[in-house]
Amino acid sequence: MICPKCGLPKELCICETIAKETQKITISIVQKSFGKNMTVIKGIDSSKINIRQLLKTLKSKLACGGTYKNDEIELQGDHRKRAKEILVKEGFPGDIIEVR
Repeated sequence: MICPKCGLPKELCICETIAKETQKITISIVQKSFGKNMTVIKGIDSSKINIRQLLKTLKSKLACGGTYKNDEIELQGDHRKRAKEILVKEGFPGDIIEVR
């Protein structure tokens, strides 16, 4: 298969790598009802990054529940520090990720 954006074979496609480097990601915490904390990850472009796969990886490595809605990844609990580490391992540069 050939990537429609860059014209390279899928194995050599660098579109997602370039997309990861051009974003501004913020990781913050929001207190939901009943005093529950929710880690919110904003700024990931879902048209260029496979959000479903990224969400699955985050949920399994953090051992928590979560969802993707309103262009945000929501994870149950306070996982700000660890979420940044996982995003860096997934190929996102550490300097574009802001933890609040």
